[in-house]
Amino acid sequence: MALDFDKMGGLIPAIIQDARTKNVLMLGFMNKEAYEKTLEINRVTFFSRTKNRLWTKGEESGHFLDVVSIESDCDNDTLLIKAIPNGPVCHTGSATCFNDNNDFGIEFLTHLQDFIEQRYKEMPEGSYTTSLFQSGVNRMAQKVGEEAIETVIEATNGTDGRMMYEAADMLYHLMVLFTSKGRRIEELAEALYRRHNKVKEEYDKDC
Repeated sequence: MALDFDKMGGLIPAIIQDARTKNVLMLGFMNKEAYEKTLEINRVTFFSRTKNRLWTKGEESGHFLDVVSIESDCDNDTLLIKAIPNGPVCHTGSATCFNDNNDFGIEFLTHLQDFIEQRYKEMPEGSYTTSLFQSGVNRMAQKVGEEAIETVIEATNGTDGRMMYEAADMLYHLMVLFTSKGRRIEELAEALYRRHNKVKEEYDKDC
């Protein structure tokens, strides 16, 4: 990508976002050399204005930021870097430089969906997910049903912990099935959103 380093005197801001949680972790600045080193080692590297040198995040603490993707904005003068942090990001020990928690939320499903799709493309040997894809649609659908039954059993005669465990299994197998059909879990969220809004609109109309 053709980045505009001249606009800010050789530097461009780089927003770092957790690739899994979608939370913003920190903001730093890169010059051309820092950007190129980031691409080379696949770890976020800034130009430190206080140290006046390149600085790979985590070079002292070991809390590196492993790059997942790099995108530029519409003016090519700002970067959005999605990364996976290896520990707290802030020097204060906080998970982010904005003193926020970086807990996993519903956004993790997108990360998991991407992971499952990667398995589908690469089909690595020894992977359970690979074995599911190789078993065929009927077996994958059967696994969703089996996990759904296990969830019901735990909900009615088990514990909440086991219910959550089996429900997670059910959702995972559903995502594998979706992937085999060329669909994504976000499409299910969109369908629920449309259904919710339709009901709301009809309710408002009746009132």
